[in-house]
Parts: sequence; structure tokens; C-alpha cells
Amino acid sequence: MQRDSAKWLRILPWLDAAADEAAAAPAAGASAAANAGATSGQFVGHEIGHGAGHEAVHGAEHGAGHDPAHDPGHEAAGAGAQLSAQLAAQAAEQAKAAGKGAGHTAGEAVPNRIRTKLTEAEAWRFLSEGSVRLAETGTSVFLPAWWERISKQKPKLRAKIKSSVGSAHERLFGISQLMQFDWRLAIGDLELTEDEFRQLLEEKRRLVQIRGNWIQLDPRFIAQIQQILKQVDKKKGLSFRDVLELHFSGEAQGLTPGELDPEVERMFEMEVELNDQLQQMIDQLTQTSSIPAAQTPASFQGSLRHYQMDGISWLLFLRKCGLGGCLADDMGLGKTIQWITYLLTVKEQEAPETPSLLICPTSVLGNWQMELKRFAPSLKVHLHYGPQRSKGDAFKKILSGIDLVLTSYTLSHLDEAELGAVTWNSICLDEAQNIKNAYTKQASAIRRLDGNHRIALTGTPIENRLTELWSIFDFANPGYLGTVRDFTNRYVNAIERTQDSEIIGKVQRLIRPFLLRRVKKDPAIQLDLPEKNESKTFVSLTAEQGSLYENYIQDMFDRLDKLSPMERRGIILAALTKLKQVCNHPALLLKEGPNAPWSGRSNKLERLLEMVQELRQEGDKCLIFTQFVETGHLLQSVLQRELSEPVLFLHGGSSKTARDEMIAHFQNSQLPAEEQRCIFILSLKAGGIGLNLTAANHVFHYDRWWNPAVENQATDRAFRIGQTRHVQVHKFVTLGTLEERIDEMIERKLELSQQIVGSGESWITELSTAELRDMFALRHEWVES
Repeated sequence: MQRDSAKWLRILPWLDAAADEAAAAPAAGASAAANAGATSGQFVGHEIGHGAGHEAVHGAEHGAGHDPAHDPGHEAAGAGAQLSAQLAAQAAEQAKAAGKGAGHTAGEAVPNRIRTKLTEAEAWRFLSEGSVRLAETGTSVFLPAWWERISKQKPKLRAKIKSSVGSAHERLFGISQLMQFDWRLAIGDLELTEDEFRQLLEEKRRLVQIRGNWIQLDPRFIAQIQQILKQVDKKKGLSFRDVLELHFSGEAQGLTPGELDPEVERMFEMEVELNDQLQQMIDQLTQTSSIPAAQTPASFQGSLRHYQMDGISWLLFLRKCGLGGCLADDMGLGKTIQWITYLLTVKEQEAPETPSLLICPTSVLGNWQMELKRFAPSLKVHLHYGPQRSKGDAFKKILSGIDLVLTSYTLSHLDEAELGAVTWNSICLDEAQNIKNAYTKQASAIRRLDGNHRIALTGTPIENRLTELWSIFDFANPGYLGTVRDFTNRYVNAIERTQDSEIIGKVQRLIRPFLLRRVKKDPAIQLDLPEKNESKTFVSLTAEQGSLYENYIQDMFDRLDKLSPMERRGIILAALTKLKQVCNHPALLLKEGPNAPWSGRSNKLERLLEMVQELRQEGDKCLIFTQFVETGHLLQSVLQRELSEPVLFLHGGSSKTARDEMIAHFQNSQLPAEEQRCIFILSLKAGGIGLNLTAANHVFHYDRWWNPAVENQATDRAFRIGQTRHVQVHKFVTLGTLEERIDEMIERKLELSQQIVGSGESWITELSTAELRDMFALRHEWVES
């Protein structure tokens, strides 16, 4: 026996007693000589194949005065005696067999002859169980050096891709595309061919020597691998989804039927060996800087920043690969303009036969229409919305020559028959967090839509919101994260229970290639941004607002020509106030008070709430300006209820003490977190001048004061010396109303000098009745049904 290559285990010595007990009650048919072979101090050797070491059981030496009854290991003596008796019985049987072949009479034992070889099953049992039991009972056990080595080896199941998928001239057609591959099993430095591997599975052997190397295969591991192979054979290959999941996480939901026992799951690893083309593609997915740069399409009307071009290149790269993605840039970084440019590029390069589909909240339908008209006037856009929208066959007919169909989340479910009958060139979800609840009919209907490419837009961070993450990703890349139940069991529950960093890292590796998020705090982004960025948010009227608006202007014009010039000016100025209040929220005109029902009655308020929720999730602060105290109270009530945080409101009735306290709570970042305030509503006249509110980096003009100088003074509460961040200014405009008309007039400066516009709103009272009708008239295409 070669001790230098053996594993030495020495526990409590008691084999003397075990051997004596075994000798007193030998197994049936065992000779005295055979029993003697298992006594104290004698080695019982077993040859296992041929390797560097031998296995041996060694009884420790003791003096004559040893008393096993007082030995701590005495309780285990029964187990040792039983095993010793079994060894003795095996020796006797061996001797009988040998005796027959050597001329001995039947049943005559051969002295001191014991077995020197074990079968594979016997060797496995002794190595994995018997040696452990002996060690536990105090026996010294020598094991081969290779046994300890192979016990620690974790098999790797490798799928070696051999198809040409992913080549530069071949476009993938979705995440479900099947690929050809070869299986490999790697154990340590040994890699088995697929034939060798499958042969092992058929033989179901646990201990095997291949090309001079010993390997062990646990039966549970073998059973799991057989199930995986059956699953793959059933699918007739590995899908691109499987390849990506294997590469990024070492797991593939589609290849592991049922739920794995965690212990079995830890026994082996799965990995994919990519060809050169796929390796390059996945490198580009994980390192977006290596993605080929796109060119601005000739039909785009505007300018793009460098990070926006990077985002467009990323979207186009995903499209080429047949993969969906989630563009999750910070609010204000231009997700809308990036997708519009993507759409123009696809039209110029591919000339698609079917239109794309954009689904968004009702509150931003008008905003999308205005942005499309501004940046991509060449796109033919159809609005699928309102009571007059096309249904059935009429819907299909109207799509001829259309580049883009706009619709709302509500209609995605109600009109599923129409929307589901088209294979869309691409499908885009704006404010994709609207499908965060995977179980709603709306989310399910959207995931069933058929499209060549799927893109989700959201400014709300979702990397750490796993329950929302699944629904958005299952839209973008159906099936990639498995079923919602599997995803919850495998990741969500474990992370919520233990915050396991390894599991969190695995989820992040899975989603990172398909999620692009840039934040304004990134130095590279800040260098590319202006100090102040102004944008307009366009919203439409609800049916209730439209009715109130039209009734009011009808009544006004019925009276207008019957009044004196002074009365005429008074009624026009009063109309400006009332119509602005209608555009803000119907409860204001109806004098219902700040606690009136608000939801679903004003797209402007709905959109403000969405934007404030988003910036608060990013840790930003904001100012909200309004002309009307009643509007301020309504906004304060709604925002406090919906965001569950205090909201400040400074108006003309606020005392100096209250004013100073509000400013301190908003500006002082050294206060305890519970005392800090992050949302500040101000009436335009009370808060428009004299304040330093540089803690805010968002400014909202909820209703418009048609004097640019007044609005700029209010904006400068945040955009002033001491401001260290990029400031975003949001101006709301209600489409189809006087707000849109006045905004257009100021932008175009039609018949208005800066001096006249700068004097306030009194210039409106000097317009003729015909001009007033044109300005105040309600354009019904912007009113909801």
C-alpha cells in the first residue's frame, strides 16, 4: 500500500473491540482464517482498477489494557462489527470460489485468501458510504488520491454552437430561433465527446475510468441531464433564448423541466460555447460602445446629441439581432426623439410593408402627435382613438400607406381583435411601466400582439423591481425570463427573503444586455446637455373638459357683441381665466374644492402626476407654478395622497414665517430626511420672484402665463447661481384649446411684437370677435370620447 498517495483519516480507535465482537459471532460460512483476516492490526486491501493509490482499512494499535466499554467510540462499535463481519463473509465466499478452481473440495476455505477486486458498484458503495461509516466509527481509512480530487469536481454541461447564426450577412428572426450544437461534458481537464457522454448516460455508471482518468457521476445528476437532453431533443435544438440565458446566467429555464432540487442544481454547471459570430454579437450587447454607429436619417428634422445617437444605434442593433429591448433613460434625455429617429431609419433602410404600433397613456397621445409632426413630418401617422375610430375590416383598410399607428393602453385591450390581426413592423410601449402588473387583461393583450421588433420605453428604474421587470421583459423578449411563476420562485422570492447578492447579480446579468439606461448625473451625459432644457408637454381634453369648454365659449360669444367695450374686455379676461381652469381640471370651474374626485378627468393632472412620480423615484426635486390658488390646493391634495409625502404650497396668503420655513425645508439638505421636502407648488405671483430654490432641478409651468418674461422669472427660481445640475423646464399645453393657439402665436410671432406679448394678456382683449372665435374655438379632434 502506498501511504504517500492516500488520504489519512484517523478518528477514535475502537476496531479491536469491533474485531473481537465479529470473531465471537462470525458471519455464516466464514472460516476462522477468514475472520482472522479482519482482526486488529491487519490490513484488508481492495484493488480499485489501477491507480496511484489503494484503498485500505486500518485498525489502530492498542495496549493490552484497553477497555472498549470506556471508549467514546464504543457506541458505534455495532456498526463497525457489522461491516467487519460483512468483509469476513465476502472473504469466505471468495475463498470458496477460489478453492473450486484449485482442486479444493467444495465448501473448503482457502486460508488467508480475501477478495482483491471490487465491482464498480461495490467500489462506489465503499468509497461513498462504507469508508465514511468506518471513519465515523474510528477506523483509519486510506483512500486513493484521485477520489478526493474527483469528489470536488463539478461537471460542466457544454453546448457547443456549430451553426452560422449571427454572421454579418444574416439577420436573426427572433429569440426563438433554433440553433445547431454539439453536447460536451467537461469534468476537470477531461472533456467527453457527445457519444462518450451519451454512452455513460445509457450505462448509468457512477464510477468510470476514461482515458486514464477517474470520474464520478451522481445518479441524480445523470437523471437531470437525461431530462435536459429529452427536452432539447423535443425542441429539436437550442433556441437563441436558451443560448443567451445559458451564456449570461449558466441556467436555461427551457432546458430544466420542473423545479430543480437545490442540491441537484449545485451539482453541475451549464454553459454555452459560442461561435465567433455569436461571440462578437454578445460582446456588443454587453459593451454598447462597440455597436456600429448609426447615421442620422435624412428625413429627421432636428439635431441629436451623441448619447441619443448611441441609443438609436443600440435599438437598430437589437432589431438586426431579432431582440427586443428596454430604453430606460432618465426623464428629459429624449427617449421619444430616439424612437422617432429609429422609426425613420427603419423606413428609409427597409421600406417595411406594414406600419409600426405605438401604445402610450392617453395623457401623452397628443404629445406624441406633436413631436412626430415636428421631428418626422414625412411619417404618415394614424391616430386610433375616439368614438369614430375604425373597427373590423375598416381598420385594416385604413392602414394602407401608414407608417405608424398611435393608440392608448386602454384600447390595446378593448380593440385587441383589430390590433391583434396585424403583424406590426415594430411595437413600442411608451411609459412601459403601465404593464407592470403581469396579470391584468391589458398587459396580457399587449404581450399577445404580433410584431417583428418590440421596444419598451420607461424612465422609471426597473432593475430592482423584479415583479415589474418580468412583465416588461416578457413583452420585449417573450419567454426570455421564463414564466412569471418560475421567475418568482427562482429569483423574486429568494431575493426578497435573503437579498442574496449572487442571485441579484444573476438577474442583472440576464437583463443588462437588453436594458439601456443613462442618467443625467453621468459625466458624459452632463457634458452633452445644455444648462437649461425647455420642453413642452402636450395633452388633450377629456370629454368632460371638452363639454364644459364648448358650453362656456358658446355662452360668451352669445353675449359678446351686446356689451360695451369695457364690459367686453372684462368678459374676455374672465373667459381666459375660466377656460384655463377647465384645461387644468373640471373641478376648478365647477368649484368642487381640493378634495373633489380627480382621477380620469384631466390629462394634464394625470401627466403631471406621472412625471413627478418619475423624478421622485430618481431622487430629484421640483417646482410647480400655477396662476390659481385653487389649482395649487388641488395639486397639493392629489400629489400628497398619491405620492404619500408632504407637498409645500406657497401662495399670496402665506405668512412670512411659513414662507421662510417652507424654503428652509426645501433647500436645506442637512435636515433629517423626514423634515426635508421635495415638491414645491408656488403661485406664479407669490413665488415668481425673489426666491432662491436651487435644490430643484425640474420646473413645471402647469398653466401658462402668456408673458415669456414672467415665466422666465419663475424658472429662474431654480436656474440661477448656485444651481449645479441640469435644469429641465416643462410647459404644459392643452391641445385644441386657446392654450395651443396662443402658444403657436407666440412661437411664430404672427402680427405680434415681443413688446406687445411682453405686456401681459391684455392684448387678447383687443382682438376682433372673428379673431377671438379662431383663438377660442375648440378643435374636436383633440377631445376624448
